[in-house]
Amino acid sequence: MKYLYRIYQLLIAFPVLIVVTIVTAIEVGVGMTLGNGHFWSYYPGRWWAKIITRIFLLPVTVEGREHLEQNTPYVFVANHQGAFDIFLIYGFLGRNFKWMMKWQLGKVPFVGYACRKSHQIFVDKRGPSRVRATYDAARRVLSEGGYSVVVFPEGARTFTGHMGKFNKGAFALADELQLPVVPLTINGSFDIMPRTRDWHFANWHPLRLTIHQPIYPVGEGQQNVQATMRQAYDSVMSSLDDKYQGYVENPDQ
Repeated sequence: MKYLYRIYQLLIAFPVLIVVTIVTAIEVGVGMTLGNGHFWSYYPGRWWAKIITRIFLLPVTVEGREHLEQNTPYVFVANHQGAFDIFLIYGFLGRNFKWMMKWQLGKVPFVGYACRKSHQIFVDKRGPSRVRATYDAARRVLSEGGYSVVVFPEGARTFTGHMGKFNKGAFALADELQLPVVPLTINGSFDIMPRTRDWHFANWHPLRLTIHQPIYPVGEGQQNVQATMRQAYDSVMSSLDDKYQGYVENPDQ
């Protein structure tokens, strides 16, 4: 079955991925130019992610949607298991949001173009002024209303499937704006495409997204930031598969 699945990827899944990515990027670019950015900055990407997940024949389970309230902006924080994290969250979270992503992704053909046109938030740490600009952009998005943001607070994909440490930027942003933080646990993405230095085929494996209860601010300042970060970390860890339980240092953080 493994080799049949690889042949299927070569002949069908990867060609469809390329075509759908190009079409989606063009669609986002044209739509954002014409107007109604609230629609065009989110829904084409959502459909793109769902199509890719389905074309790779990956079953998806989502737990905990009942924890989210309508018309409430959230700061979503998730563990970063692998490339399929993007498709899982974009396609199945069910909330209009902006990504906070590494600035290097803006250079990826078509994907970077669509992200720039749809005003995703590029995290640029190449100097204090660029860091400030990143968080100014995030504040504007959250202050506009109707949007949430999704952050991978580890800052990099895991090499082992285990979680590394959380960086505090997303939690400081939530504290400043007094917004609830919603932890998300991703399972299965590392098993589909573990991080290596070489390109490789995807493995078939179910995906599961667990949406935890929101963590509301109980104060302001560093004490609230640290408390929220610890609680979010524990929530994400609590739903990880047993084989990935426990902290493992990620040298890429």
